[in-house]
Amino acid sequence: MYLSRFLSIHALWVTVSSVMQHYPSVWGHYDVCKTQIYTEEGKIWDYMACQPEATDMTKYLKVKLDPPDITCGDPPETFCAMGNPYMCNNECDASTPELAHPPELMFDFEGRHPSTFWQSATWKEYPKPLQVNITLSWSKTIELTDNIVITFESGRPDQMILEKSLDYGRTWQPYQYYATDCLDAFHMDPKSVKDLSQHTILEIICTEEYSTGYMTNSKIIHFEIKDRFAFFAGPRLRNMASLYGQLDTTKKLKDFFTITDLRIRLLRPATGEIFVDEQHLARYFYAISDIKVYGRCKCNLHATVCVFDNNKLSCECEHNTTGPDCGKCKKNYQGRPWSPGSYLPIPKGTANTCIPSISSIGNPPKFDRIWPNISSLEVSNTKQECFCNPLGSIHDRCNGTGFCECKTGTTGRKCDECLPGNSWHYGCQPNVCDNEFLHCQNGGTCHNNVKCQCPAGYTGILCEKLRCEEAGSCSSDSGHGTRAQGSLTLLVALLGITGPRLF
Repeated sequence: MYLSRFLSIHALWVTVSSVMQHYPSVWGHYDVCKTQIYTEEGKIWDYMACQPEATDMTKYLKVKLDPPDITCGDPPETFCAMGNPYMCNNECDASTPELAHPPELMFDFEGRHPSTFWQSATWKEYPKPLQVNITLSWSKTIELTDNIVITFESGRPDQMILEKSLDYGRTWQPYQYYATDCLDAFHMDPKSVKDLSQHTILEIICTEEYSTGYMTNSKIIHFEIKDRFAFFAGPRLRNMASLYGQLDTTKKLKDFFTITDLRIRLLRPATGEIFVDEQHLARYFYAISDIKVYGRCKCNLHATVCVFDNNKLSCECEHNTTGPDCGKCKKNYQGRPWSPGSYLPIPKGTANTCIPSISSIGNPPKFDRIWPNISSLEVSNTKQECFCNPLGSIHDRCNGTGFCECKTGTTGRKCDECLPGNSWHYGCQPNVCDNEFLHCQNGGTCHNNVKCQCPAGYTGILCEKLRCEEAGSCSSDSGHGTRAQGSLTLLVALLGITGPRLF
């Protein structure tokens, strides 16, 4: 009898050891991902939240024009020099490479001299509107990391809308309106990004800042990504922890900087005056010499590499995830619900690795008779109570793999323990501050991992900002230079910042 019981216990221990080997996250551990960061010594590898490096995403897009025959040159036509209706000897001819202006020249590296650009047909059918839709598609979800910059070779349009899609062009929503007169064009009061705040950062505005006519130094239009980041990270983007915390916990904010497609709607060309000169319609057209879109593949913090193969971008998923955006667990790795990786705790982040289904490593023996504490597993197709913690689990019974199904940030056999970077507050909640990674700055103290209590004169999630900055009343010696940067100086590189560019 004793030998039989010993052999049963030994078999049980072998099984439990196997389960523990395959289920590191269940038992309170978490892993992190290697990513490249930039330091004064150059590129190095560090263990941080897992994401691909930011890059110029125009290398991977497809462009479509509507109407498709709007590009100049077929048939050949002449047009006037910018702003000069009396110099109309310039020619556009699609059959002659030196005189052609096809759409791909919006994204080239200025291989020809002088500068190269796409150009539309002239406004020869006035008063019919001269309107063009330029659609940029990636067939992949990407996250914007720097300003969208459009450089016009013609004057900047009198009216234009920048739109985005999150569903591969099926539906569209405005990103920003541009006009010489916002009230007249779009029935909107003019604003700039500087008029926004943390609470209104998602507001869609109309700006008159980029719509002056023929000035030679007025060729560029921006969609200001970095200025919006600055509402959370500070004017020099040094306090990135605040931004990461917001992106991690506010889906609408994260979605705002996420796209699958962009659409530039050119509604009225630059006229430089109130009335259109009907005697010189060849002076009115659109011409774009450069478009820059910086970003990275969205991989849900489950990949460091995004590859471009067969004209398609795809994440090289880690953490036992799969899909174009690493948006689900691999087959046989669905031991708990899929979850995106997390930037928190700063700076390491949490991988939220998918764990194996118990069926993928073989069912353990039914051992409720010899180890009652593990009687909650589902084995031999027998459903048993799990006694899952109602605050930490999704259901109160075992799932199909024989385990409690834990909520994000929660672990343990009964979903009653928290993963690192989380603390128990009626369930596991992400730490706002702690004594390991998320230090309160400038003398602030961490209260129950959910709030930094800031000293007078400081505010922000980690007490990283001067109160006078919000009021715009800081003097040159405000704070006396005491704001500690500490390890947060490395955070600027967490998303791959290099030089003046954000990520």
